[in-house]
Parts: sequence; C-alpha cells; structure tokens
Amino acid sequence: MSRALVVIDVQEEYFPDGGLSLHQAEEVENHLVVALGLAQKAGDRIILVRHVSPGNAGLFAASGTGVAIRPAILSAAGNAPVVTKHFADAFQETDLSSHLEGVTTLLICGMMTQNCVVFTAMSREADRFEVKVVGDLCAAPLPVVHAIALNALKSKLPVVNAGDLWP
Repeated sequence: MSRALVVIDVQEEYFPDGGLSLHQAEEVENHLVVALGLAQKAGDRIILVRHVSPGNAGLFAASGTGVAIRPAILSAAGNAPVVTKHFADAFQETDLSSHLEGVTTLLICGMMTQNCVVFTAMSREADRFEVKVVGDLCAAPLPVVHAIALNALKSKLPVVNAGDLWP
C-alpha cells in the first residue's frame, strides 16, 4: 500500500495577518509540521497544494503575499511537489494526478475543511483511491463549520486523526 499526504492550501491568506483568517489555523499548522515529519518517516509521499486566483487583486491573488505557502510547511515538506490550483477541487485542471502514480491511499488535509478539503476528497478523480480525510489536520472559519463538514464527510468516507495514521 502506498500513501500520499495531500496538504491543501496552508497559505498566508488563512492566518491572522491574511484576508481570511481561519479558526485555530496556527494550531493546525503546528500539528501539520509534526505530521509531515511522521509521514516522511513512514514512507508516505507528500504533495502540497496552493490556491491561486486568476485575478490580480483580492484573496489569493498571484501577486499578493497571501498566496504563499507557510514557510514552516515548506520546510517540513522537504522537496515535496507543489500543485497550483484555481478551483476548490485540487484535481480540477491541475497536474495532481501526475504526482500520484503508484499511490493507493490519499490522506487529505488542510484548509478549508468545508470547501477545498471536501471538494478534493469527493472529486471523481479521487474515486480510484482509498480516500481518508485527516480531520485534526484541517481548519475552517468556525469550529461549527469544521464539525459539520467532517460529519457530512463521515457518511461517504473515513475521517481519521493523525494519531491513527502515525502513532
């Protein structure tokens, strides 16, 4: 079994100085840094995803500072590839699939639980994999939004915690 940890949109825009600060984003980032190290030790492939808007202004503008992946994540991920997306689904019009050759299980986490995480996990392109969402490595604008999204996902696919994957 080959696994890939797909880390979605841990970008400056979602943190306190960004335009769309998420609940406990810094705590999730800290847990992700640890999980990235454990995933690498376990032999899991790491893939980072970042969102870039097509416009020159607003959230995730290519020329803005909010589009940058957080330095701690880049450092912890080593030489992991970075996939750039323009839609919530990280598969849609990206090269994500090209980084998943030989992978049987996708572990999906990141920002925002109710949007990009859900759309990527439920993508038709993900149907060929065993998909698990790592719930404690995700963040949303509010705790209730995060909880609702994870509860809805549980009816379709496994939602696990990092400790279940890398004890």
